[in-house]
Amino acid sequence: MRPIRPPFAARRGRSPRRRTSPVLAAVGLATALALTATACGSEDTNASAEASASAAGDGKIKIPDDIKDRLKEHGIDIDQWKGGAWKNWDKDDWLREAGDYINPIIKDLWDPDRMREAEDPDQGKGIDENDLSGDQGVTDPEPEPVEAQAVPAGYHENAPEAGKVFFDSPEGTMVCSATVVEDPAHPGKSNLVWTAGHCVHAGKKGGWYRNIAFVPSYNNDAMSAAELPTATKEEVAPYGVWWADWAQTSDQWIERGGATGGDGASYDFAVIHVTPEKGSGGKSLEETLGSALPVDFNAPAVAQVGDITATGYPAAKPFDGETMYQCADKPGRLSIAKSEPTMYRIGCTMTGGSSGGGWVATGSDGKPALVSNTSIGPVTAGWLAGPHLGTEAKGVYDGVSKKFATQ
Repeated sequence: MRPIRPPFAARRGRSPRRRTSPVLAAVGLATALALTATACGSEDTNASAEASASAAGDGKIKIPDDIKDRLKEHGIDIDQWKGGAWKNWDKDDWLREAGDYINPIIKDLWDPDRMREAEDPDQGKGIDENDLSGDQGVTDPEPEPVEAQAVPAGYHENAPEAGKVFFDSPEGTMVCSATVVEDPAHPGKSNLVWTAGHCVHAGKKGGWYRNIAFVPSYNNDAMSAAELPTATKEEVAPYGVWWADWAQTSDQWIERGGATGGDGASYDFAVIHVTPEKGSGGKSLEETLGSALPVDFNAPAVAQVGDITATGYPAAKPFDGETMYQCADKPGRLSIAKSEPTMYRIGCTMTGGSSGGGWVATGSDGKPALVSNTSIGPVTAGWLAGPHLGTEAKGVYDGVSKKFATQ
């Protein structure tokens, strides 16, 4: 995570997070293109892709001309992109505005090796305690560490909504955690996934990450790191790979989010809409998994909240990112800045890689609901903090839901 909990980067990567502005930013231009491609290399940012835009009649995917035109508006040639242009992170070519999100599907880019190699990008980084010095009045004492517990094998039976988000950044291949949530526009048929803002966008000094994909119940059978190298894609991703054809986060994160420290942490949340890489028989993500969590935007104040359970795939030592863990603790308050909403904080030894993972508590209706997500934590681990989901978070959530309401 980011010592203040960052996303988990793959091998040489690091990931940015947190936002800090009060406005909501819609991730706009996301295109659900599918590029028939093969990726070579596991954790390698050099993964190459051969794509075809042939007519549908020959069994290959046809890229609609209007989508190609929209990509070209941003200076992106689809043939060059599929041939490896996505690896160009030049500042002038890195799309960062809310409406610039583009994430073409590159088939088989996320193979088992590449997923396994994704690690915590922020190793050695953590929150600077000086970030808290200006507002100790609403910051409760640091909680005692709660030892993270491994979720029993058969993750789908124990935490069916949880999974991992993979993405590419300038520093390499990275990974975060995420949660399948309900879609008010499509009851029982949601394709929405909740994660941290820093898992989709680099914040004030960068733009949208690329090749963002969600794998529910990653490594469902809890295979060890020694067993995974010989595992098939079906074993690693039993419910498929789901690409983010749309992403949305807060303007606060885009404008002020930082790679370390608490900048933008109070607004560090995001919602992505996903589509299956290889088809799902017409079923939505929720139908495929048989579950999705409601989101509570009216969760009670800290004093009225019982235990919160955080779920994720911690990747920084002593963890390896391959196993799902959980922590349960009664939350306290953490204030990074007087001008920003107070965050929830719990004792937990999960490390980087668990960023974006869902925090579940009894909602205002008495049923389990998502009330936050992992955002930050100290370099030494021991606690995690997540945003209180209010008006801005609901705006992000509603924006994505409405975008796909008629589809």
